[in-house]
Amino acid sequence: MNRKRALISDIFKVKKKIICTEKFGAVQNGEEVPLDVKATLQHLMTLFPRKLFNDSLPQIVLKHQLYSIHNDKTMVDRQLNELREQGEVLMFQLGFNSDTFGLVFTSDYKSKVLAGEEGRGTQETVKKFLEKVVPSCTELSFNKEKMLKEFLFTDSEITQLVKVGVLTVRDAGSWWLAIPNSGRFTKHFLRGRKAVLGMVKKARYNEVLKGELEERPTNSQVKFQMKYHVHDIVGAELVESIPTTSGTLLRFVDS
Repeated sequence: MNRKRALISDIFKVKKKIICTEKFGAVQNGEEVPLDVKATLQHLMTLFPRKLFNDSLPQIVLKHQLYSIHNDKTMVDRQLNELREQGEVLMFQLGFNSDTFGLVFTSDYKSKVLAGEEGRGTQETVKKFLEKVVPSCTELSFNKEKMLKEFLFTDSEITQLVKVGVLTVRDAGSWWLAIPNSGRFTKHFLRGRKAVLGMVKKARYNEVLKGELEERPTNSQVKFQMKYHVHDIVGAELVESIPTTSGTLLRFVDS
């Protein structure tokens, strides 16, 4: 009889899913999170502060921010590579960390670059770059041989592209694909990241509820939306995300 009662009990027992570290899951603040990478990119880009840069920069999302929403990094990388191969998304080495990559939609990149070149003497060279190099660009950098022989640019045209900012010097004879004036983004982003991490670190026990942190007002150091920075520090694993009955708790990771 006891065995029968135990079997019945096991059948109706609710098994709890064990989660060591939460990355926001499928629902945020009661709203469903996009399941595919393209939709997630579009969602994250709505947090980009376009007005801060007078709408002169394409909307930039950091690759690791996708990991704050999707736990499966292999899936994220696979779908992201597909978007790059299809010419929908460009990836950039932003320069402040070798493991940090920026993502922008190709159409947004092209329109912002063209707008910045309107009426300038380098306009035709930049148009050539956007037509020949960008549509099939799955690389982060280019060497001189490829620029000269495959894309048919002259040395003087390459110099123009560097001055414009669509290329930055990687080393002698090679260049990174770049976003013109992205240094302004990097400056505000790093300053804001430091300030937001400081808020977590200064909290009691070095931890704070995610919802509470997201609702905090920005200040002179934080120019981006708080949610943009939260996706950053979670995706970059600068904080732990811990599920609690009161909501997701962010705990500072002492590196």
